[in-house]
Amino acid sequence: MKLAVNFAGVELKNPIATASGTCGFGMEYLPYYKASELGAVTLKALSIRPKAGNAVVRIAETPSGMLNSIGLQNPGVDSFLENKLEFVKNLGTKIIANIAGESMEDYEAVAEKLNVDGIDMIELNISCPNVSDGGLAFGTNPKIVEEITSRIKKKTEKPLIVKLSPNVTDITEIARAAESGGADALSLINTLMGMRIDAHTRRPVLSRGSGGLSGPAVKPVALHMISAVHRAVDLPLLGMGGIMTGRDAAEFLIAGATAVAIGTAAFADPKAPVRILGELREFMAAEGVEDVNDLIGTLKFN
Repeated sequence: MKLAVNFAGVELKNPIATASGTCGFGMEYLPYYKASELGAVTLKALSIRPKAGNAVVRIAETPSGMLNSIGLQNPGVDSFLENKLEFVKNLGTKIIANIAGESMEDYEAVAEKLNVDGIDMIELNISCPNVSDGGLAFGTNPKIVEEITSRIKKKTEKPLIVKLSPNVTDITEIARAAESGGADALSLINTLMGMRIDAHTRRPVLSRGSGGLSGPAVKPVALHMISAVHRAVDLPLLGMGGIMTGRDAAEFLIAGATAVAIGTAAFADPKAPVRILGELREFMAAEGVEDVNDLIGTLKFN
């Protein structure tokens, strides 16, 4: 059985990756599985300066999912390079560095600093709903998406993935803008905006009021958007949004994703990424599929 996929010129041993922000810098899940079992690990977002993130409460459970308002807490790119890069280099899998910023210049500076051995791809995070500056301010305007993609593409030597927000009127318009700007791949979907309210206090549960909704609740939205974007652009897609099982992963591949990222599932089950990989193998065997590439983009509409 063949599980390897080519994602924007990078050979992944299988199509399963971790989602940014859900496994730190590859350390959190060491007691549960080896990162080398996965196709890729996506690191927590890196900014030009350290970020403390948002005030607590910044995580809340919801029916079939969770809300987060972490706010891109991270030690900053220089600290990462000095203290964590060597560890990351030895994880035994492909490494995707997620970058964030409050200005285009911030993004450019981080991208340039990450032109180092040990980083295989850059994921441009222009879709985080949990920060006041940057984030959605860049990811919802097609002209800005094209401009920032083009500028970062000139600063990085790595294949560039642009992470798309579902909090837009037409995600295919944003996808085309990223493609026009020179993106090598796209990742989608980032979280949907959501809120929980404490009826007793009549206040939001999260300190910022709203946060990003992830988990099984968003899966139908993610599949719809991946299918639409797959038909709109000629770029490989890293699909995410509520993947809990190997069958879920297969659905994302069928919709048009070349690889998938596991996030919220790992909060409930730290072994979720490797479990899902095993379940994907089982699904393929049951369906008589010898090569995972034979699933990609096979969705039928009639």
